Amino acid sequence: MISTAVRLARVGSTSELGAAALLFLGFPVMLLAALLPNLWLFTAAAAATYAGDWWLHRQGSRMVALLRRVRAGLSIRFLARELLLVLLLSRMGFSGTAAFYLGVSGFLVFYGLQAPHAALLTLIRNSRRLPVVTRNIDMSGLRIPGAPPRLLTRRAAEKMLHLDLAMVAGLIITAATERTLFGLVGAVITVALGTAFTVALLPYLRSSRKPARTERVLEYMDEWLRGYRPTVALYFSGSRTSAYQANMWLETLAALDERPLVILRERYIVPKLAPTSVPVLCVPSAVHLMGMDLTSLRVALYPANVGKNIHMLREPGMKHVFIGHGDSDKIASVNPYSKAYDEVWTAGRAGRDRYALADVGVRDDDIVEVGRPQLGAIVAGTGEPVGPMPTVLYAPTWEGWTDDPGNTSLILAGENVVKQLVAARPEVRVLYKPHPFTGSRCPKAKAAHERILSVIEQANAERSAEPQWRERAAADAAERDTAAAEVRRIAARLAELETAVKEDADEAEGSRDGVMDPAHAAEAERLRAQWNDAYWKSFGWWEHRVITGSRPHLYDCFNRGDMMVSDISSVVSDFIASEKPYAITDTTGLGAEEFKRQNSTARAAFILTPDASGVPELLESVRGSASDPLAHDRRTLKEYLLGPDEPTSLVRFGQAIKELSAKAEARLGRLERAGIHDSDLVEIPQPREEPEAVEVREDADAAESVTSAG
Repeated sequence: MISTAVRLARVGSTSELGAAALLFLGFPVMLLAALLPNLWLFTAAAAATYAGDWWLHRQGSRMVALLRRVRAGLSIRFLARELLLVLLLSRMGFSGTAAFYLGVSGFLVFYGLQAPHAALLTLIRNSRRLPVVTRNIDMSGLRIPGAPPRLLTRRAAEKMLHLDLAMVAGLIITAATERTLFGLVGAVITVALGTAFTVALLPYLRSSRKPARTERVLEYMDEWLRGYRPTVALYFSGSRTSAYQANMWLETLAALDERPLVILRERYIVPKLAPTSVPVLCVPSAVHLMGMDLTSLRVALYPANVGKNIHMLREPGMKHVFIGHGDSDKIASVNPYSKAYDEVWTAGRAGRDRYALADVGVRDDDIVEVGRPQLGAIVAGTGEPVGPMPTVLYAPTWEGWTDDPGNTSLILAGENVVKQLVAARPEVRVLYKPHPFTGSRCPKAKAAHERILSVIEQANAERSAEPQWRERAAADAAERDTAAAEVRRIAARLAELETAVKEDADEAEGSRDGVMDPAHAAEAERLRAQWNDAYWKSFGWWEHRVITGSRPHLYDCFNRGDMMVSDISSVVSDFIASEKPYAITDTTGLGAEEFKRQNSTARAAFILTPDASGVPELLESVRGSASDPLAHDRRTLKEYLLGPDEPTSLVRFGQAIKELSAKAEARLGRLERAGIHDSDLVEIPQPREEPEAVEVREDADAAESVTSAG
């Protein structure tokens, strides 16, 4: 019941739900108390709203953003509380007294400080915004000064507004004692602190506290590029939730015998990037990027087809390769955009055949089969359950940009599949790992996801009530509690090691200090393995589990599962590396035979219908090799989709880089002999400086989001 309320309220925990309840109920109660009037009821309700507001901000609750969208942002809530206090004073007979005028004028002066405070924070933030954001690049030559203390910049608007506590408390005491002195002292404290909080920011507007200007930073980056001379770049642009598409290639890039570079186009991607030793250069401005010295690059790798790719594709001195962020039978895997690249790299023969069938203009000669270097962590199945109870992973993909029923099984079949799995006899455990984008576009997908969460929650409650599992849970409680504590401990340390710069940190300082320490990197790698082991021990092996977020990784779920239910997506292609049984839901109504003919990844799958017919056959496949009729088909399909096991995919990927680099060098040699240089082929844009869009928000909460860096 409570967890359902948590989901409906769009908060992350029961504590957030309680804080939201205090906030929402507190204001009507304050209004009632002011009208009665009842000083002590008003005081209690005001304290509740302060506490609720503080807790929601401390937890980073989504409720804060939702309130802002409905014009009930932070500053509005504080102003409403103060106006209600003025109303209370009036109803208590203080109208026309010194205390009343003190309250009105004090709040006006205090709110007068909000504008210069927010303006100063915005000016400081803008002055410290470099034209680039970097990681693992030595920026010491720029002598970047330190940012203002986080005390002054982190959640600054919230801190500033909370300074009204002294005045509110003083006026309440004045109302109780009829002594104006208390209100006066409170007002002086509030205004004095607000003034000090604002004045403390002034020194950071001095030139000595500002980083180098744009032109100097760009010159420095060109110097660094000429010194490092990167040969291969991973180029990525995407939404706030798409960083995983780049993250999956970072380890592969670091393992290459090259001088790699990651080039990003959005600032918000940088803090979401996984830990890596590879230099990272984020260049938001297209003009700045196209003016940079990238002449040493020979190969550019593109994980996604996005509009900003054109800013790199126009570079003539390198070869451009689409590598994608997964391999599947979906139409997105054969996007006509792909013909813009010099080559398209697929995992196996299946990718090549898809392009031939789609006939989107990609020549067969331009396709190279390189395997999937990321799949080395996937453990092959033995034909026997991994744990005491068979585990089924349900990993549906997202709903896509269209309403095609074949995009995801979630809407038409997801709930039916999960219901059958949790009701299966003999019993199985269900791991539900939805796509990160689930419900982002389609309300029906979001609703189906919510229903599945309810089904799993109820199934866990019913299972935990059964005597055998209740006894087992009691016996293993101490071990699970120890593991859960270990998960929290390791996660806290990993947060320190993996996040060189937090999302609310100052970008300039982040670039200055964001060089990975090799010792910390080794510690983080060790801790990730320990976290993974502790995580799976932190709950019973019989408990169903909903898994979201970046940890545990999808491949860890593959290794813990004995079979999988999914959709036509790259998840299936990756899972086939394990050679374990899997099922795909035919939500298009094609029928099993035609569905397999049209989708190569389904050729070795158990085909489910939207009502989940076929689940028993899937479950039977893990009861021994004799009951697994598709084992041979999976081994054959694995090579077709992913290529041969030898040489390894990483070796083939690295060799493809070298061969393409050689082609780029040969082309440049031919051009030089003809007296043609890169600069003759592409015009370097001028001027180098391009203003970036500044987001303007109506609410005074803007200071919170615009100035939280530091």
